[in-house]
Amino acid sequence: MASIPVLALGATTFLFASQAAAQAQITNDTAFYGQSEPVYPSPQIQGLGDWAAAYTQAQAFVAQLTIEEKTNLTGGYSEANGCSGNIYAIERLGFPGLCVTDAGQGVRATDFVNGYASGIHVGASWNKALTHQRGVDMGGEFRTKGVNLQLGPVVGPLGRVAEGGRNWEGFSNDPYLGGKLVAEHIKGLQSNGVGTCTKHFIANEQEEDRNPTTSSQNETIQSVSTNVDDTAMHELYLWPFVDAVHAGTVSIMCAYQRVNNSYACQNSKTLNGLLKTELGFQGYVMSDWGAQHSGVASAEAGMDMVMPSGLAYWGPNLTEAVQNGSLPEARLDDMATRIMATWYYTNQENGFPERGVGMPASLNAPHEVVNARNPAAKAGLMQAAIEGHVLVKNLNNTLPLQKPRLLTVYGYDAVNPQFNTPTPGLSSWALGLTSTDVQSVLCGFSELLGPCTPFRGYAANGTLYTGGGSGATSPAYISAPLDAIQARAIEDGDTVVYWDTQNINATGAVEGATDACLVFINAEASEGVDRPALYDSYSDSLVTNIADQCSNTIVTIHNAGIRLVDNWVDHPNVTAVIYAHLPGQDSGRALVSILYGDVSPSGKLPYTVAHNESDYAAILSPVPTPEEGTEYSLFPQDPFTEGVYIDYRAFDAQNITPRYEFGYGLTYTTFSYSNISISKVSNTMNISAYPTGPMIPGGNADLFDNLITVTATITNTGSVAAAEIAQLYVSIPAAGQPVRQLRGFDKVFQEPGASQTVSFDLQRRDLSVWDVAAQKWRLVVGGQYTISVGASSRNLPLTGTFTMGSLGSDGTQATQMSDDQPAASTGATSVTQLSDGQPQATSVAVTQISDGQPQASTGLPRVRRF
Repeated sequence: MASIPVLALGATTFLFASQAAAQAQITNDTAFYGQSEPVYPSPQIQGLGDWAAAYTQAQAFVAQLTIEEKTNLTGGYSEANGCSGNIYAIERLGFPGLCVTDAGQGVRATDFVNGYASGIHVGASWNKALTHQRGVDMGGEFRTKGVNLQLGPVVGPLGRVAEGGRNWEGFSNDPYLGGKLVAEHIKGLQSNGVGTCTKHFIANEQEEDRNPTTSSQNETIQSVSTNVDDTAMHELYLWPFVDAVHAGTVSIMCAYQRVNNSYACQNSKTLNGLLKTELGFQGYVMSDWGAQHSGVASAEAGMDMVMPSGLAYWGPNLTEAVQNGSLPEARLDDMATRIMATWYYTNQENGFPERGVGMPASLNAPHEVVNARNPAAKAGLMQAAIEGHVLVKNLNNTLPLQKPRLLTVYGYDAVNPQFNTPTPGLSSWALGLTSTDVQSVLCGFSELLGPCTPFRGYAANGTLYTGGGSGATSPAYISAPLDAIQARAIEDGDTVVYWDTQNINATGAVEGATDACLVFINAEASEGVDRPALYDSYSDSLVTNIADQCSNTIVTIHNAGIRLVDNWVDHPNVTAVIYAHLPGQDSGRALVSILYGDVSPSGKLPYTVAHNESDYAAILSPVPTPEEGTEYSLFPQDPFTEGVYIDYRAFDAQNITPRYEFGYGLTYTTFSYSNISISKVSNTMNISAYPTGPMIPGGNADLFDNLITVTATITNTGSVAAAEIAQLYVSIPAAGQPVRQLRGFDKVFQEPGASQTVSFDLQRRDLSVWDVAAQKWRLVVGGQYTISVGASSRNLPLTGTFTMGSLGSDGTQATQMSDDQPAASTGATSVTQLSDGQPQATSVAVTQISDGQPQASTGLPRVRRF
């Protein structure tokens, strides 16, 4: 048996495959036993928090069931409808079964529904109220269609891998921003009595090798193992799931890959330990489609429902396992009780529409129309589409456009997708409904440009309004940029629009009298495969060729993730750049309202844009499939050796200057910050380092107590009404902590000259670190915390400090810095405003409090066995 390379740390060990010398091929997974700590038995639902009534009702219901009926609740089955999955009815007790359906941009694979803005687009809005309303509107459509459970939202992947294929489905690479927004989505959508299934649990950060494959020698290659230390698991990947559970999500979907060499859907440490014990999760765990790899083992580990079918491992086998004593009937009871508790928790026993009533099996066959679109949702759809646009460059106030006489439009992304059917010319012209056909979406009629190979980085078939895969949307219509620009020209009456959107050689002739050249490109991503790069040469050449001829070139990128722009953004003729993300069906209309100044852009980046791919270092790409015959070729390993240092945390720790920092975005006005104040909410004089409260959904109740309130004043110093996103970052005085972490944000709309006070409440959780030895969240009592407030992660003109445990009139310091030249403050990062509006970190000081004595931090991640 080959030895397993480990990193020894005292009494604990952790696998790091990449650090090992070459060994013989491992052929048996027993070599990995113990890498993920076993946690048994699976905790039973207790009815914590507001689940008490649903728990009682579910217990009474399950008590009437036979073993076979309980088993039927745990496994999906196929039915002639459009639901992604179904659960059997128990007609004798009035339970109609369940319909579960994708996904994050609205109801998938049906008609008469809206195509909402994507997760990454909403993340770029930084708007909690808007996210909540989007959930309300979307939930109404799921309900009208007879869908009991939305297979979303997504907070895993978090976005560790810059090229990750599904990053666009989540809200942000930052766990705090993602957590706040996922909570709003859940509360909004579930207000309609429809459940949410938050996914993918956990550390599901790449598409490559997410499922088992077969080698050339007909050997099974297992799914990749994401090897995560305890600190990173809690402070990054688990963080937004805490918010989801605390908000009441009724289901959690376990992921495809292995976690510390145990499959995510039979990993007792993550399901029984983290989710059901530490977080007090009261709902049920559902497998991703085909993610189950064992029978009794997955049930004992904490999985409660399998999709799309229970017949492979459960079904009659599960019934037999209970009857012969292999699985305690109490565990099956708990599985069934958790499932039924969600039905009662969402009040679906009272007046819920017929299961799958609006989900026909075939849209090409005659079927009853169930129109789920609510006219009241129109405003929210449009506003969400608008607010996810991020303006990152605007030289000499190029935007908004001022009554242009002539506009010229370039680029494949400007026009409507020409077809999404599997093959050109087929009769099933279902725009959006087959948008998960990757070859069609990416290539389409663009094969006129030459042979088309999917995943070259851009979708040449037309404007990108959604990503690909199960999260793709089914829009009622698509407002493409060129259509919206032409409509505005008609409305204005005297604007001429020329266009060239299918130039084979990435060149175009520029009309000499044009007022502006509008170039549209995109960056595609899809489930099932990770992106090949963060830019593509064809699109970059198109921008450069137009900019060489046009002195006013405005570039819009519909991007499903990070998109680098250094190949052309400094071109003197590129005057404005917009990251337009994935706006859904109102894409063109939303963009035109920004281009013409009907509204000011207000989005900010929910990720970091680097100068070069190399700046992302080891977290640029997914770990590649090992070469056949090597040690880990049958058990691919992905060691998360960077710990908590991803995205802006990594850039700060390594003092790398990004092109556009996390939280960056421009408006058509300017804002100033002043008057920071820090005050205590509760008595922190003798506060305990560890929480001591009762368990509630989400964890220990003390973690959600507000301890500190920070206020600041924002003033609109310009001449345009606009919204600003004020951001608060905390520097925690403990070893291995990032330079700063987002711990608050507020989006406020202001008229010119207006001032407004923004307020941030900091919870115990926001100020704590994960204590690996104690296995608890810990406040750094006696440590001096630094609070920074400003417009982005590197433009923080206000700072203040306080000492945990002695906060009062003599324990609070607030330092206001000038807007142009922020001064350094104890424990803070000095920030210098550059002439191009991009702040640059110049010094870092993170301290550890040890026996009251500050010590210099090594900046190295804390690594422990998870």
